[in-house]
Amino acid sequence: MAWQMHYTSARNGPTGRSGFQFTAETPGLPDRVRAAVAPFLAYRPPPAAPLSPGPGELAAFPVALLYDRVDGRPLLARSRYLGQDYSGRYGNFFAHAVVAEPDELEGLRPAELWDAPLWRAGPTALGALPEVPDLAPDAAFAPDALAEWLRGQPDLLAPLVDAVVTVLGRGHGRVVLVAADVELIARWIAVVSYSLPVAAAERLTFVTYSADPDGAGQRVVGTTPDAWAAAQYQGGPAFALGDPPPPHRPVSRFARTVAACWRAGDFAALDALGELALLDGADPPGPRALERAAALLALCRGEARVTPDEEAGAAALLARSGRDLPEWVWRDLVPGVPSMGVDLAVAVEDRARAAGAVDVAGQCALRAVTAALDDPSTRDRLPRRALPLVLRPALEPAVTSALAAAEELTDVAHIAGIAAAAGAPARPGEVRAAAQGRARVGAADVPAALAACPDAARGALLAGVVTGLAAADARTRAAVLGDRACDLLHDAARDDPDLWPSAPEVALAVLDSVGRRRPLHRVAVTADLLSLADVESVLPRPTALPRPTDPDRPPGPDRPPVDAVLERLWAAAPQPGECLELLESHAAAFGERPVLAELPSRTFARALGDADIGVEVLRLAARVRSAPPGPDADRDAAAVQACATAIGAERPDAAAEALAALADRGAGPLAEPAFGVAAGRLARRDPVFRAALLAAAPARLRARLGARWTGALPGRGGDPAVRHELIETVLRMRALGAADPALETWARTAVTRWFAGRRLEAHFGGDPALRSALRDLAAEARTGNRGRQGA
Repeated sequence: MAWQMHYTSARNGPTGRSGFQFTAETPGLPDRVRAAVAPFLAYRPPPAAPLSPGPGELAAFPVALLYDRVDGRPLLARSRYLGQDYSGRYGNFFAHAVVAEPDELEGLRPAELWDAPLWRAGPTALGALPEVPDLAPDAAFAPDALAEWLRGQPDLLAPLVDAVVTVLGRGHGRVVLVAADVELIARWIAVVSYSLPVAAAERLTFVTYSADPDGAGQRVVGTTPDAWAAAQYQGGPAFALGDPPPPHRPVSRFARTVAACWRAGDFAALDALGELALLDGADPPGPRALERAAALLALCRGEARVTPDEEAGAAALLARSGRDLPEWVWRDLVPGVPSMGVDLAVAVEDRARAAGAVDVAGQCALRAVTAALDDPSTRDRLPRRALPLVLRPALEPAVTSALAAAEELTDVAHIAGIAAAAGAPARPGEVRAAAQGRARVGAADVPAALAACPDAARGALLAGVVTGLAAADARTRAAVLGDRACDLLHDAARDDPDLWPSAPEVALAVLDSVGRRRPLHRVAVTADLLSLADVESVLPRPTALPRPTDPDRPPGPDRPPVDAVLERLWAAAPQPGECLELLESHAAAFGERPVLAELPSRTFARALGDADIGVEVLRLAARVRSAPPGPDADRDAAAVQACATAIGAERPDAAAEALAALADRGAGPLAEPAFGVAAGRLARRDPVFRAALLAAAPARLRARLGARWTGALPGRGGDPAVRHELIETVLRMRALGAADPALETWARTAVTRWFAGRRLEAHFGGDPALRSALRDLAAEARTGNRGRQGA
C-alpha cells in the first residue's frame, strides 16, 4: 500500500496546534514513518523571487519533486510555494508526500511522476486521505516523449550520466543541475533514470529544486541560477542546463552507449544494457559492471572499435554470469568471433559449451588459439585443450604465420606448445627455421625456450638453435651460449649424435663450457671432441694455451681447434681411471694428439705427488707399457712400476734392484719422485728387511736411500721408536758387512747423547748381539774411530 501525507502551515491541525504540520494523512500511517518523512519536507524560495508574490507570480516559483528512501520504503514528495499562511505571513508551502512499499514502484522510475495525476496543488479540508490506488506516471515523461524532447537539447547526456554513475558508485556526493525552469531539470533526471538499470535507478535519489544545494542530501540536486550563484558549493560536478555543452572530455563506454541509444530511440538496447549489468552480481550495478555491460553490448552488436581493455571487461562479465546469461547474448556474439580477443573468445566458448552450442564453442576455441598466437601477452591465459578434429586444419596457417613472426626463441617454443595442445602440432621444418632465425640474431633464451617447448618439437627447436648459432658471429654465439644453455645442448646431443657435426663451432663452445665446469663429464666431452676430427679442418685455429707440462711455451695459433679445447679441458691432470678409460677407448688419438699423449705422464706425476700408487695407477701403467702412446709415457709408466715393485718386494735384493732402476740416469723426470715415494714406504719396513736392502744396494744407492731416511726423521719431541729402528737398521747392516759413512756418522751422533744412549740400552736389552753392537758403535764415537768406510 501507499500512504499519503499533506504538510503545510495551518491554524488548527489534527493536533490542535498552529504552524507547519501534517494536516492530512492516510489512516494507519506508522508514527516512525511520519517522523522519518518530516525532515525531507522543506521549501525556501529562490533568492531572486519576489518577497510578496501575487497569485500570478506564485505559479513561477519552482516545484520541488523529491525522491528518497525512508525506513526502507521509497518516499516521493512534491512541494509548491503558497506564499501567505493563515496569518498572512509569507513563507508557507504545501508538500504532498507519498510513502510506498518497494513493489509499488516496480517498473516505474520515480522521475516519471513529475506531474502525475496523484499530486494535489494544495491541502485538503479532510483529515483522512485514501491510499494511493495507482501511481500513474506523467505521460509527458514517457521514454518516447523524452527522446523526442532530447533531440532539441544540448549534448549533455553522456557527461551527465558519467557524473551520476560516479556519484552512485562512490556512495556519497551529488551532481547539481542548474536551470531557471525546474521542469527542464526534471526531464534530465528522468532521462538519466531511464538510462540506468532499475536497481541503480532505485538508488538515484533526487530533488528537482533546492535553495540550498550545499545541504541537500540527494545524489542529484536541482537549483535555480540565483540560488546557485549564492551557493558555496564544493560537492562535485554541476551542469548549467541552459548553457552550451562543456568542452569535450572523454566519457565512458557506458555513457556513450546510453547517449547513442537515446539518439536512436533504441529503448530495447537500454533494457539490454540493464539486463547485462545485472550479470556482474553487484546490487546495484556499479561503474565497472555498467562499463562491462556496455562493452559486451557493443560486441553483441558487432561494433569494431572495442578496445582490448573493454573486451577483457566483457569477458570478465561473461565469466561471472554462470548459467544466467541470456540466450540472445552469445548468439549475437557469434558473428564477431573472428575479431575477438583471447579472453572474450574463451568466455564465449565456455558459455556456448554450457548451452550445448558445440559449433559455436568450437569456433570460439579456434579464435582463442589464433588470437593467442598473434598476441604473446595473452598466451598464459589460454586454456590448453584440443580443438575439434574438423577445425584443426584451419589452425595450420595461423601457426605458420606466428612462427614466421616470432621475435624470440621462447615465442617459437610457446607457439609450438599452443599448436600441440590444440591437436595441430607445428611442422618440424617450420619450428626449426623459426628457431634458426632467432638464434642467429641472438634472440634466444635457450633454457626458457626448452622449458616451454613440447617434447615433440624439442628436436626441431634444438636443431634450429644449433644451426642458427653456427651461422651467427662469435659475439652473438657467446652471448647465447651461457652455462645453462650449454648444459642443455650437451644433454640433447647425447640423444642426437648428428647434432654436432653440422655445427662444429657450436659444439666446441658447448663442450668447452661443459668440460670446464663438470669434471665428471670430461671423458665423455673428450669423446665428443674427438668425434669432430673429420670437420676440424674447417674450424678457425684459435690461440692455444701453454701446455700444463710446458708452461714456458709461448701461446700461438699453432694448435688444432680441438686440441685447444682439450688443453683447457685437461688443465687439471686426470684421475687414473679417467686416463685409463680414455686410453682404452681412444688409443689412436693418443698417438695423434700431443695433448692426450701427455695425459698418462701427468696422471703418474699426480699420483706420485700424492704418494698414492693404487690399483688404478698400476692398471694404467700396465696399459701404457703394453701399447705405449709415446716414449715419454712408456718411460714414466716404467718408473711407476719400479716404484710399486720396490714398495711391494718380498726380498730385499728385489727392492734394491727396483730402486737401482729408478736411480738410473735414463729413468726420466718421474724417477726422482718415484724414488722418494718408494723410500718413504720402505722406511716403514722392519729393520731386518731394511738392513738387508742396504746391504744389497750399491754404495751410491745405499747412501741415497740412507739420506732419504735420515732426512725424514722426526725432530726432537717426535716418536723415538722411529730413530731406534733406524739405529737398529744401521747395526744390522754393519753386522751384514756393509757400511755407509753418512748413515753411520748419524748413528754415532745419536748414541753419544746420554739420555738417548740409556734408552737405546734399554731398547736392545733383550738382544745381546744388538746391545754389544750398540756399545761398539758408542765406543767408536768416543775414540773417534770411524770403523768401516763402506762396503
